[in-house]
Amino acid sequence: MNAERDLSPLTPGVVRALTDKLYEKRKVAALEIEKLVREFVAQNNTSQIKHVIQILSQEFALSQHPHSRKGGLIGLAACSIALGKDSGLYLKELIEPVLTCFNDADSRLRYYACEALYNIVKVARGSVLPHFNVLFDGLSKDIVTESNQFDLVGFIPLLRERIYSNNQYARQFIISWILVLESVPDINLLDYLPEILDGLFQILGDNSKEIRKMCEVALGEFLKEIKKNPSTVKFAEMANILVIHCQAADDLIQLTAMCWMREFIQLAGRVMLPYSSGILTAVLPCLSYDDRKKNIKEVANVCNQSLMKLVIPEDDEMDEAKPPMAIPAEPTSEESLSRPEAVTTGSLDASGDSSNSGVFTVTSCERIQVTLNLDGIVQVLDYHLSDTSIGMMTRIAVLKWLYHLYIKTPRKMFRHTDSLFPILLRTLSDESDEVILKDLELLAEIASSPAGQTEEGHGPSDGSDVRPGPVELHVPARAGQLSSSSTKGLECSPSTPTMNSYFYKFMINLLKRFSTERKLLETRGAFIIRQLCLLLNAENIFHSMADILLREEDLKFASTMVHTLNTILLTSSELFQLRNQLKDLKTPESRNLFCCLYRSWCHNPVTTVSLCFLTQNYKHAYDLIQKFGDLEVTVDFLTEVDKLVQLIECPIFTYLRLQLLDVKNNPYLIKALYGLLMLLPQSSAFQLLSHRLQCVPNPELMQTTDNTKPSTSFKRTAASNIDYTELLQHFEKVQNKHLEARHQRAGRAEQLDRRVVL
Repeated sequence: MNAERDLSPLTPGVVRALTDKLYEKRKVAALEIEKLVREFVAQNNTSQIKHVIQILSQEFALSQHPHSRKGGLIGLAACSIALGKDSGLYLKELIEPVLTCFNDADSRLRYYACEALYNIVKVARGSVLPHFNVLFDGLSKDIVTESNQFDLVGFIPLLRERIYSNNQYARQFIISWILVLESVPDINLLDYLPEILDGLFQILGDNSKEIRKMCEVALGEFLKEIKKNPSTVKFAEMANILVIHCQAADDLIQLTAMCWMREFIQLAGRVMLPYSSGILTAVLPCLSYDDRKKNIKEVANVCNQSLMKLVIPEDDEMDEAKPPMAIPAEPTSEESLSRPEAVTTGSLDASGDSSNSGVFTVTSCERIQVTLNLDGIVQVLDYHLSDTSIGMMTRIAVLKWLYHLYIKTPRKMFRHTDSLFPILLRTLSDESDEVILKDLELLAEIASSPAGQTEEGHGPSDGSDVRPGPVELHVPARAGQLSSSSTKGLECSPSTPTMNSYFYKFMINLLKRFSTERKLLETRGAFIIRQLCLLLNAENIFHSMADILLREEDLKFASTMVHTLNTILLTSSELFQLRNQLKDLKTPESRNLFCCLYRSWCHNPVTTVSLCFLTQNYKHAYDLIQKFGDLEVTVDFLTEVDKLVQLIECPIFTYLRLQLLDVKNNPYLIKALYGLLMLLPQSSAFQLLSHRLQCVPNPELMQTTDNTKPSTSFKRTAASNIDYTELLQHFEKVQNKHLEARHQRAGRAEQLDRRVVL
């Protein structure tokens, strides 16, 4: 500094004063510099201004001599004051050397640096904002980290209030403060996270990419801290905040909130149960997202599965009207849950890999009081299942949830069955087979669960905590309709599994559904009934449906439904055991079932004959065919006879075709087949049956009279107590009803045609 020309335009006196140890002399030098710079500003001499700032920075502020550094700082502040509003043009050159002094070992010098920065910022005002990050970083760390008197409790309300500001610079300022506080070891900001979490998610949706990134990093740091110290986290206070942001329109907010929700469920366990309805509201729609939101969908799926595992059988024992019981919190396993790939950079791990952090478990002496809000959960599930715009995967998830709740908490769930039943029946019309399968599984569970049994059959009782014992399905007899000898055929088989009060109600409503929605019956009827036969007892299903159809007033529907059931009975692999049971009629139960089916099968003459063929009641089949001459033979009737002939050629009736070899013991079988042949016009079915009958050996043996008594087989002995005369009379009675109904329909159609002509 001994070369005056090197430091010009500063005079030697100013240079000496700037390096003096006395503050007053340095202040006098600063005033001279301020005067000099003002002259340069008036002359618009920018080069000299830059030169003065450079000298003050390089030769003084960044000098090795402490007094020179102090002089440089006060000189830079003087330059800023002299520049006034133009100081914004030189802020970078003014600020950088000052910030460097913030790291000085001398606390007195750091104080002068703060004073200089204050004067610079005071003059520059708004122009300093582009340099905000570096300024804040330098100031806050120096102030907070070195002070043990920082009032965090008093600061948090201010932070909570300012965090909702929409100003980008304010948001940047707030995030910077949060990052600084989070980095200080002695400050536990996690305790106050519930107060600022909502605001952080709001900032995460800022238009500025830089601010979004800063906020993402801050949230990521908090989540890491939560995984490390889950026992200190106030999960319950933040649950609803996450629920709200899991439904955000912004993908980044939604994904981040969903990742947090996943960790909360897995770390907090049953603490999250009281918030299940809100969580499901947020999670369920995400399960139907397409590949554009694949990551959100995958995280939502993990949330859904983890939450479902928290529901346990003990929840069924707690009375929701009483104070919640204390139950041990269960640790949740992460091994079986799939993890989506990371889609964000920075500290937030979208993959959620928390393998390095332990799952929060409660020790044996700790208890967590939780209450499963089943009413709220069912309300949410009902809403999503009723909404026709909801995607297939969401509907499947809803049905899985309902099934899970009926398994884990059947007593409480049956309180909601009456309200759920209509929507579950409507769901059978869904376009997706997978949805229908899950719906049938749920309906089958409702129909067979012991918890659904009551004396009245109107739903579970709320007044008793004791589950009533199961009772057998009772099919009521109709007074005056059946003779005393035939009522045995309507009794439920004692060997079949027990069904609860909802089983019969389910069968009634299912048939009503088929009646009002014929397209459902045509396209999905067989599929639905076959699946139910796998899920429930096939004999109970056919027994109950036959009983219901016997009282069906819509005779045309009854005929169609009987035809559908008969086709299923004769062709479906699921009914193999039931067919074998009916084929021999060896037991009282099988004979009772036959009588029950027969009375309803009478709605359709051809199906009645096929049932007799199945049960090897060949004489009765022949007697029925004899009655066909009194019926109105229509094209539909002949079509059904045609289909029966085709069916006789199928593997189901292999035993029947083999019995044609034993002409002596099966004369009525041959007569019945010839009767069908005589009903058919000259068609392919006629040729098919004719060729089959030509293969019968020794046709002379067919000439038997009505009083001929062929050798009695075991089957005849077993079925000897069936009153076939009464059954034949019942067939005639039902067919007369159908004939009368057809005449009435024809009369109404004729009247309608006349009105149209008029």
